[in-house]
Amino acid sequence: MDNGIGFMLKSGVGMQNILTYLQIILGLVLIAVVLVQSQGTGLGKSWGGGGEFYRSRRGVEKVIFRITVASAAMFILVSVWALLVT
Repeated sequence: MDNGIGFMLKSGVGMQNILTYLQIILGLVLIAVVLVQSQGTGLGKSWGGGGEFYRSRRGVEKVIFRITVASAAMFILVSVWALLVT
């Protein structure tokens, strides 16, 4: 008698639950990373103003940007996957 994840995945309902939880977790991660990324910028710059000069991303800022892009891509993929499963 298999009561683990294998049973949940075979039934289909468990897969929907797993994908829903993944969407919630990835959504929260995406919100947190975007908030951390915009932290430290003034209100004018975060809404499009105050960008008089360009500077490249370095160090932690670059890592946070890449995490933002990766989490957004994973969120989109999981959302499409959840749409196809249901």
